[in-house]
Amino acid sequence: MALSQCLMMTILFIHSSSSGRLLWKMKVHVHEVQEQRAREHLKLHSASMEQAFEGNMEQPLDHFNHHKNSTFTQRFFVNKVYWKCPYGPVFLYIGGEGPLTQFSVLAGHHVSMAKKHGALLVALEHRFYGQSIVPGGLEIQNLQYLSSQQALADLAAFHLHISEKFSLTCRNIWISFGGSYAGALSAWFRGKFPHLVFGAVASSAPVQAKLDFSAYNTVVGHSLLDESVGGSDKCVEAVREAFSVVEAALFGGNETRVGKDFDCCETPKSPEDRTELLQVLADIFLGTVQYNEEVGPLTVAYLCDIMTNQSDEGAYRRLVKLTKIYLHTLGHTPCLDVSRGETISELNRTSDSRIPGYRQWFYQTCSEFGFYQTCEDASCPFSRRLTLQTQTQLCPLLFNIPQSTLPANIHFTNQYYGGEEPRTQQVLYVNGDIDPWMALSIVRNGTSDDHRAILIHSSAHCADMNPATTRDRLSLTHARQEIERCVSVWLKRAELEHRI
Repeated sequence: MALSQCLMMTILFIHSSSSGRLLWKMKVHVHEVQEQRAREHLKLHSASMEQAFEGNMEQPLDHFNHHKNSTFTQRFFVNKVYWKCPYGPVFLYIGGEGPLTQFSVLAGHHVSMAKKHGALLVALEHRFYGQSIVPGGLEIQNLQYLSSQQALADLAAFHLHISEKFSLTCRNIWISFGGSYAGALSAWFRGKFPHLVFGAVASSAPVQAKLDFSAYNTVVGHSLLDESVGGSDKCVEAVREAFSVVEAALFGGNETRVGKDFDCCETPKSPEDRTELLQVLADIFLGTVQYNEEVGPLTVAYLCDIMTNQSDEGAYRRLVKLTKIYLHTLGHTPCLDVSRGETISELNRTSDSRIPGYRQWFYQTCSEFGFYQTCEDASCPFSRRLTLQTQTQLCPLLFNIPQSTLPANIHFTNQYYGGEEPRTQQVLYVNGDIDPWMALSIVRNGTSDDHRAILIHSSAHCADMNPATTRDRLSLTHARQEIERCVSVWLKRAELEHRI
């Protein structure tokens, strides 16, 4: 097997636009495990690490105020091993709400396409994430410069930087790729800078900002019903029953027993801590659905097998068992942290964060996107105590952003980018039909000159971006083939336009 194939089978690109602390930890954990596997393979082929080189460029802290001279250092990666110099295309991998690594240009579906088309691979880390943080950048006064608009301006400046560095011309066609929030950036970059990027692939891209994202949990409920991925009516019934029993016990004076049963780090005594436990338990289901068949042992099928196993007495006991399996899966988490105070403390960290990117992303939910995953309607299978208020009240507490301004912030984002009608051209929107984030993406084709959409049956969040494996569903394989066809059409079209 070729090295590129080996590498592609070992690393997994994980994307998440979620705000739950445990769900965020799941994302970080999976990324760490998969990256370590990739490193172990690369140790046997040390030359492959040399394919990617890391660079830095100075970016304006504020692209929209030319009287402000402050800058920050932004990290990027380049892989030119496949590039057909001097006129080969450029494939831009856009970083999202987390650190970027060299694997952004070493593995993934976009890398396999780069090899086919002789493309130069470049990737830019998002401002205020990873190592691209100005000193003191996570303080409130600096977070005002963290926005999707500034990030798109960074991409435009990066385009110029790479073009000058490699002597590129208009004959070098740029195609952008991104997943989740970065998928939205990919679509928006094409929409706002069509003269810089010819086409964009936007995977699991939530291009519509939404304050009350109740549809997230609605899709989770539907996915737990989906027999094609191992769900069932009995599974959802068991989940509802389990959460009903847990909630009744927590708020009925039995919080000490519940805390012991679920291996909580401390007894959830306050109402806020009890609600935090309900959120943590819900996050196990949310993360399992969002990353179904991508994160190891926890899948929808496995989860539903546990929740419907009649040999375990009662739905409550089955949920306890599932939680212990989850803790074992994470490995380095000996107990469930259900302290609301600890969540606030973590979000207040301006340095040495134990959950990379968590503070920054929550700021963006307050200032731009919302995306608050609530459970206040009957379609949600979890607890009704997971309300919009429990999440939005953190915006003024953490960032001095009044709750009353959130609707206007989100309205501006949708007005600026187009919301559910982005009116983008030569953008390919790719979604899995069990992915909760598809509810805020584009899942239907536009006109012949407009965007295109691929909806992958029984597929999860950003699955199309992941390295291909022999375990992939046929629907996912076909989707990747369609993405490849679309990218090929764009490149041919661009070539014809330049000849004219």
